[in-house]
Amino acid sequence: MGRRRFEELPAGARRRLVAGAVLRTLLSTGLVITGYYLVPLDRPFEVGPWLRFGVALVAFGVAVAWQLRAIAVSDTPRLKATQLVAVGLPLLHALFASAYAGLDRAQPGSFSEDLGRTDALYFTVTVFATVGFGDIVPRTEAARILTMIQMAMGIVVVGFAARAVVGAVRTALRRADQGPSA
Repeated sequence: MGRRRFEELPAGARRRLVAGAVLRTLLSTGLVITGYYLVPLDRPFEVGPWLRFGVALVAFGVAVAWQLRAIAVSDTPRLKATQLVAVGLPLLHALFASAYAGLDRAQPGSFSEDLGRTDALYFTVTVFATVGFGDIVPRTEAARILTMIQMAMGIVVVGFAARAVVGAVRTALRRADQGPSA
């Protein structure tokens, strides 16, 4: 007997799958935000932190690629795609907020005001959302470069990720429509 599609499952089983996905997503997002507030950001922001930030971005990309593959072979691709977006965006925001807070500590005056963790996260979200209220602005070259990197990544992530997630869901749904392999 092959695996059943989500839509074919009894209502109770569907509710349990959705509840589990929501719980995993909330826990994962909570861990990302908790980790952001606990990670030490008082180290000098020179070559080492820039390198760690680059490695973290590459690791983020690898994790997203891995999850896209998992979505493509999943029986519940829509749930997995939702989880990817719901956890991936806060993770990306936490990476950039950590970099902004670390840069501001290492080079005071990098922004129009001192950035605590919440301020750095706020700035990250306003840049990502392209709102740009103007209350916090980058003032140094390093801060502007980091902000431009986030702007470019935001455009790429939104465009590419949306396309990739939709493609992975479509692949999984096509596979499910074709039935079990012989």
